[in-house]
Amino acid sequence: MKRRMLLVGVLVALLWATPARADNQFIVRSTLSLQALQTACNPPLLPAICTVVGGLGDPLGQVFLITSPLDLSGLLNLVGNPLGILDAEVNQVLNLVGLTNLVPSSISSALMADRTEVAYPANSGTMVWNSYATQPAASIVEIQQAQSAFKVTGTGIVVADIDTGVDPNHPALQGVLLAGYDFTRNQVGGSEMTDLSPTFAQPTPCDSATCSAPVQVNQSSAAILDQSSAAILDTNTQYAAFGHGTMVMGVIHLVAPTAQLLPLKAFKSDGTADLSNILRAIYYGVQNNASVINMSFDTKTASTELKTALDYANQLGLVSVASAGNDGMQETVYPAALQSDVMGVASVGSTTASDGTQSTFSNFGDAIVWVAAPGEEIVTTYPFSTYAAGWGTSFSAPFVSGGAALLRGLQTTIDEAQAAAAVAHAAPLSGAGMGNGRLDLVPALQSLTSGPDFGVSATPTSNAITAGQTASYTVSATPANASTQTVTWSCSGAPSAATCTISPGSVTLDGTHTATATVTLTTTARAISPPLLWPRAAPPSSRWLLLAACFTWTVVLLILYHLSRAQRWRRGLAAAAGLLAVSLVVYSCGGGYGGPSGSGSTTLYSIGLNPASVNGGASSTGTVTLSGAAPSGGAVVSLSSSASAGTVPANVTVAAGATSATFTVTTSAVTAATPVTISASYGGTTKTTLLTINPATTGGTPAGTYILTITGTSGTTSHSTTVTVVVN
Repeated sequence: MKRRMLLVGVLVALLWATPARADNQFIVRSTLSLQALQTACNPPLLPAICTVVGGLGDPLGQVFLITSPLDLSGLLNLVGNPLGILDAEVNQVLNLVGLTNLVPSSISSALMADRTEVAYPANSGTMVWNSYATQPAASIVEIQQAQSAFKVTGTGIVVADIDTGVDPNHPALQGVLLAGYDFTRNQVGGSEMTDLSPTFAQPTPCDSATCSAPVQVNQSSAAILDQSSAAILDTNTQYAAFGHGTMVMGVIHLVAPTAQLLPLKAFKSDGTADLSNILRAIYYGVQNNASVINMSFDTKTASTELKTALDYANQLGLVSVASAGNDGMQETVYPAALQSDVMGVASVGSTTASDGTQSTFSNFGDAIVWVAAPGEEIVTTYPFSTYAAGWGTSFSAPFVSGGAALLRGLQTTIDEAQAAAAVAHAAPLSGAGMGNGRLDLVPALQSLTSGPDFGVSATPTSNAITAGQTASYTVSATPANASTQTVTWSCSGAPSAATCTISPGSVTLDGTHTATATVTLTTTARAISPPLLWPRAAPPSSRWLLLAACFTWTVVLLILYHLSRAQRWRRGLAAAAGLLAVSLVVYSCGGGYGGPSGSGSTTLYSIGLNPASVNGGASSTGTVTLSGAAPSGGAVVSLSSSASAGTVPANVTVAAGATSATFTVTTSAVTAATPVTISASYGGTTKTTLLTINPATTGGTPAGTYILTITGTSGTTSHSTTVTVVVN
């Protein structure tokens, strides 16, 4: 008991020894719960140590904002640590408003020139100024090329911006805005219009005739482009940063026009924000489905809890982006310096001539800069449904945040480290201290894929022709990942005695459009067999045909004789016709149809296949025919094949007294049409026939059907497609 009283006494002495002053604000991490901390801040019979303002939203419920008459040292050195403090820091105040990045005295007239309304994104009902949608900065970082080549615009991605809020009624942003939250007032809705006093007279729009020049606004780094009475904002420092959040949101929307925008209002219109509200905004964004957090602000004072909050966002896969600051110096600022969690962004010029030049106002140094982006004369949205031009790293950072939304759209699981690695594929800059170079969205997105690529297709997918005709197909190469490769064509699988050509033989892709070529398969007409009545030789089984031929030509001879007598042909014609008829009779009736060998011995007469074209894996039946009956004991006919794709037995026996025998040709799978020569030998005579083995298809391919494989090759990358041709 005596010891406890001693501790209380020491505590009282310490408290009363502290000079009375206005309460200080601290961010503390405590082992106590909210209720326990409130009790500890108000010990019985003793002066209050502190007041708990509230929790800051960390997932463990350990971080609180408190006020206390003590300074930080006194708070941390309380005897016995009654508040259970693990760490504590002053709730610092950050300010958006800088003095270095002033609006130039001369502003490009192009900013005022084109107020034509165009749909953005294309084919949507959202109308914007053309000078916003097609500004030079958009071309420099390749916004439209990236959106088109990779088919990403941010759909389904939530990008949070910790800022002054947004004009929720701006027509360019209205369709993608989420409600957000106002941490300065602890209410739902991230509108910065609530900062305007009820008596504020909103500026009235002017046209090109009445707006001769942009009007600079109080934050000194922005100029309103079409407001005649906007100077009212300059009369009150309360509005020094008014419009900043709407402007930053406009740049994010320019890059990722279908991403949802989550306004987290932690800054007041005068440009100030408490660190505690920024921490609350980070935790809120993480817990409300944000994929990207934009932070267009900086502070020179390190914060343990800021790093802890961004570590938490990183661990849950969020991508965080921060501006590098506008002091024109090499200095350490936060959160840009927290490079394990954040990409810091510097500013370069926004025209083709200046896109590699560091802005004079931009901070630099690899310790805070991961990449640079355009930050001068950026046309973007501004409250009152209008537009402004902005200068500063505040407007460079959202180019990267919008880019992160595109990256997440292409690869939904991308995290901070992967996004940073992708963004590092940037355009080189000559100056030092500008990180990995100037943002270029096309190579950044390309880096998430296997690189530039293409797809191959053909139409029609099938064709049927008669032998001797041609079949035509259109083959297409479609670029993927903005490919600009040269694709060389080749064709395989054509039938034997047919040619497959492709014109042109190669195509060069432009990154966006499909390139085509024409595939032509030219076949050869099949040879016509001699008339059955005019064979040079015939197997014994066909001798009845010889008798028919003999009879036929005898009848022809008699008719010719009768005509020559009845019609009195000229002697020469009659003699010639008679001589021809006599010759054919003699040939058919014995002069030309003797045995094949002419010697009377039995030999191999022919070899045939049915069918002559099969799919790999199927079989064909072969038939060998002798010139006469097989001798006693049978005739052994030797067989062979020219390729392993078609195999035959070593021999086949024609039974004694028979003239033919059959055998089986077994085939194996092939990738292209393969001709195989089957040979048979007997009695000193060798005969051959051709078997075509085709690649098999699902359900089988009928004889006469061929599969053409058309291949496009670029370097080590090849893609193929197939078409079918049926040759009748």
